[in-house]
Amino acid sequence: MKRILIIDDEPLIRESLKEVLEYEGHEVVLAEDGAKGLKKIQKEKFNAIFCDIKMPKMDGMELLQKAKPLTDASFVMISGHATIENAVEAMKQGAFYFIEKPLDLNRILITLRNALEKEELVEKEKILLAQKEELTAQKEELAAQKDELFSETKNLKKQLDKKYHIVGSSKALLQVLEMSDTVAKTDARVLITGENGTGKELLARRIHEKSAVANGAFVAVNCAAIPSELIESELFGHEKGSFTSAIKQRKGSFEQANGGTLFLDEIADMSLSAQAKVLRALQENKIMRVGGESSIDVKVRVIAATNKDLKKEIEEGRFRQDLYHRISVVVLRLPALRERIEDIPELVKYFMEDVALSMGRQPLMLEKSAMELLQNYSWLGNIRELHNVVERLLIFNSGRITAENVKKFL
Repeated sequence: MKRILIIDDEPLIRESLKEVLEYEGHEVVLAEDGAKGLKKIQKEKFNAIFCDIKMPKMDGMELLQKAKPLTDASFVMISGHATIENAVEAMKQGAFYFIEKPLDLNRILITLRNALEKEELVEKEKILLAQKEELTAQKEELAAQKDELFSETKNLKKQLDKKYHIVGSSKALLQVLEMSDTVAKTDARVLITGENGTGKELLARRIHEKSAVANGAFVAVNCAAIPSELIESELFGHEKGSFTSAIKQRKGSFEQANGGTLFLDEIADMSLSAQAKVLRALQENKIMRVGGESSIDVKVRVIAATNKDLKKEIEEGRFRQDLYHRISVVVLRLPALRERIEDIPELVKYFMEDVALSMGRQPLMLEKSAMELLQNYSWLGNIRELHNVVERLLIFNSGRITAENVKKFL
């Protein structure tokens, strides 16, 4: 049911139109002049308005001009003194249609139907426009969230890059970094050797970040920290029920690193049984979960590391020679800290700032004699040991660090 307003100073026309339109199922409201019609338009909502042109107090053209900005209802103008000029002017003012008196019933109903259809189209257009604006707002919000997420990701990557940053500019270190950056662009397998604490995982991460699979996962496995009976499950995963504690299916490191890099740290500590399965995985690019019956395709770049002499391990039967040749296409040896003592001041500064930031403190300065003492120390634990010493110096000192302060922790 639609609401129709009839504005006409002739009672007979008002009542006749009302009777016809109510019979059609519409709610009809009457006004006997333009001034009263305008008040009703200001207070109520109508779907269509029939308005006479010649009326006392306010004629139809003046009413149309004042009411049009107030309502979306279609105006049908009525006149017993119609002229082409009147019709043209009414259309210019925004009228939907112009009807001459005497009124024709069929023409009235057709005009009303067309006017209501137009109103429905206008309403639909408004809804679509509102939906479009809402979608635009959502799109802008999503774009803002995307920018914010990108910024957060960028910041996190900066923090991660800083965490895994390789500090130093010595010739011994730069030679290794240059080689690693060259091999990173290929898919060659890399074996990183060096003493404990020299930063083998940092170098592996650098290779990954500069490789074609940098967007893939970097999965690190410390083979020395996993019991021999669990290493295969860690690497290849297992099916539910394959052993006592296998309460659910688990993906192994090879699957987790699929499309990325798998870092096998301290690979020399891996059991011979696990070595054989790793060799097969590297040969076939397939793995099988513990307790599984079907193979799974994997494409993984493997970087291995060890602090042991693998050739000696091979001679003594603790490491497979065929696996060694598989993982050592390129061998990178990280120098011990005592081989790059010129990097120690830079490392101390880096660690001091990093540790101080985590403690919410200001970094401390070292006297020249204190720095010389650090440079002359043997550093069996290498960079990891240096980091620990710097952290202790910051914890237990509040002023300039002297050689005496350093001696306490060496």
